[in-house]
Amino acid sequence: MNRKMMTYLLLFLLCYPLALPAATYAEQAPSFLIAAHKLADGKVIVTMSGKNMEDLYGYEARFTFDPDLIELVDATSSLDGFSVSPIIKNNEIIIAHTKIGNVSGDHGDISIGSLTFKIKHHGTSTVRWESMKVVDHHLSNQSFSLGKGITVTKFFLDLEGHWAQADIELLASKNIVKGVDEDHFIPNAKVTRAQFTALIARALNLKAGSNQSPFTDVAPGAWYENEVKSAYSIGIIRGITETSFAPEKNITREEMAVMIVRARNYASDSALRDPGGADSVMTFADSENISEWAKKEIQFAVGLGIVNGRTKTRFVPRDQATRAEAATVIRRLLTSLSLL
Repeated sequence: MNRKMMTYLLLFLLCYPLALPAATYAEQAPSFLIAAHKLADGKVIVTMSGKNMEDLYGYEARFTFDPDLIELVDATSSLDGFSVSPIIKNNEIIIAHTKIGNVSGDHGDISIGSLTFKIKHHGTSTVRWESMKVVDHHLSNQSFSLGKGITVTKFFLDLEGHWAQADIELLASKNIVKGVDEDHFIPNAKVTRAQFTALIARALNLKAGSNQSPFTDVAPGAWYENEVKSAYSIGIIRGITETSFAPEKNITREEMAVMIVRARNYASDSALRDPGGADSVMTFADSENISEWAKKEIQFAVGLGIVNGRTKTRFVPRDQATRAEAATVIRRLLTSLSLL
């Protein structure tokens, strides 16, 4: 039987209205299960299985999903026979399969098939198995309304077990932080002053400033130009000199703390106040290494719990901040402002 004839047969089996004998499935009603498993390459495989199946010869399964968040890349049946290509229309997927020839259908608890999805954006989405039409080898059919949902989530592959994973994934789902590519964040890499400025701008939804900044090293058209303008215009950032911002210089932990406090003061529309941790800076064994211009802001940030020491006893103010540390202080900033 050639491929075209098999396609016609499958469409006939699943679309032609046939009477269902009253005794079909009378003894033990079939049930259907959906599950999701994360693959090593970051894709997610959604599996379909059935319990108490009786003579499963063919089927049509209908799913709904969010095409803005996930994309179907493969659909496979576990049954012998022939499948048609998935039909995808808007937020609906229909897959269909049939055995071929004069053979009996499958019985009992069986694996039916699977769908493999690529998750396009970080965050959580739902795949729902809405309905299932089954056909036996006598060409009688029965439809089941299922409404079974499974949650799929996109993760960075290099964050499993990392102390900042939850904060990073939360911010990624809100498009505040981004990976170095679709699947990797590189949490221990360093952060430039321009990158941290952009994080603050996205977190607080800052609009592009209309005033020119005085920084001659922020080139017109640079990817961070608008973020630097907006952050400078409201006092969140300053240059390392009057005319130099040093956008590509890695930011230090004390610079990060100062910027995050200025951002909080702007967003909360309040001047810097001691939150009750006045002696917090002095508890660090290396507090003498904190620059004089940063002490007040670090004291404030530590007292609020927005910035912590690198260890319990050391702040290491002049070490370069990591991408994980930057994401964590942004999350704590937003939490302190009740924006998360």
